[in-house]
Amino acid sequence: MILHELLSYDVLRVIWWLLLGILLVGFAVTDGFDLGAAALLRATGKTDVERRVVINTIGPVWEGNQVWLILGGGAIFAAWPQLYAISFSGFYLAMFAVLVCLILRPVAFKFRSKREGAAWRNGWDWVLTLSGWGAALVFGVAMGNVLLGVPFRLSDDMRIYWDGSFFDLFTPFALLCGLVSLSMLLMHGAAWLVFKTEGAVQARATRWGVGAAVLTTVLFAGAGVWLAQLSGFVLTEAMSTTGPSNPLLKSAAVGQGAWMANYAKQPLLWIVPALGVIMPLIAALGMKLRREWLGLLSSGLGIAGIVLSVGVSMFPFILPSSVDPLFSLMVWDASSSHLTLFIMLVSTIIFLPIILAYTSWVFHIMRGKVSPDEIAQGKGHAY
Repeated sequence: MILHELLSYDVLRVIWWLLLGILLVGFAVTDGFDLGAAALLRATGKTDVERRVVINTIGPVWEGNQVWLILGGGAIFAAWPQLYAISFSGFYLAMFAVLVCLILRPVAFKFRSKREGAAWRNGWDWVLTLSGWGAALVFGVAMGNVLLGVPFRLSDDMRIYWDGSFFDLFTPFALLCGLVSLSMLLMHGAAWLVFKTEGAVQARATRWGVGAAVLTTVLFAGAGVWLAQLSGFVLTEAMSTTGPSNPLLKSAAVGQGAWMANYAKQPLLWIVPALGVIMPLIAALGMKLRREWLGLLSSGLGIAGIVLSVGVSMFPFILPSSVDPLFSLMVWDASSSHLTLFIMLVSTIIFLPIILAYTSWVFHIMRGKVSPDEIAQGKGHAY
């Protein structure tokens, strides 16, 4: 037996669909709190010292958090090449806007404290704040468009054509998803600041966090009700789960409320969106009662529930086409080869635990609260 045949093609496809979800959750939870904390910089820090406290909670770890974004992009490129090609080309301007936010952030971290002037530092503070808000909003808008279906089509030779424009992405439902993303990252950033700070910064973070958590539950529940009324995508004929990666070989259609079909078939799946509704409220309670671990953990679980509910609703679709359901990409017809998925899985089994161990070690070393007194005395990091 050839080694890669130890796992069948359909099993490997599902494994990589699950791994993609895990990597997206990893990015949303880890990089989410530093994006959220940066977005709250001016709201939670009123003096230069207080803002340096906020920055010093995320400055030492933000680079490591972005490893999850690189892993997610790499996984899409290697495991789902058609998904990578279509999404990164079609969402080019949106991706560029996110990259601008992510590129400006380290520049702000490095240059903010290079000069003493108030105007200089306030300018970089605005850069950090707006980059956090902008990235969070665009990520959510992109996810909303995936649920609606994106305007791409494929020729017989698999050439990709994009029939939409940048401004077409900002539909009412997509903007609602953007607000869900923004509120949940503000919640997570606030939970992180409550966990890592004290005094006035912690008090302001608590107020913002409680409000953002409640808003996250309301907006996510509202988006779910709206999604149930929208047209989703559904297979009209059974297809081979081990067939070639050619989206044109299936038969699919648009169906009213089709994104709710998986929950009807497997009611246990309601646990996933339930996390997105309930956990933000528990996070709000944890922050309010100063149960810092409870607030941060519940916030992360809420984000996981929100992100994973998209995948659970859409399975087995991963990128539907609003031009023609036939062109939609699915778990069964858009993956890399059997051998490629197996080699990548082996690599993931080796390297992912190393990344997790290193990340855990970094957070252990950086444990403890950031004190305003230490920052004022110059004992903190150089931010």
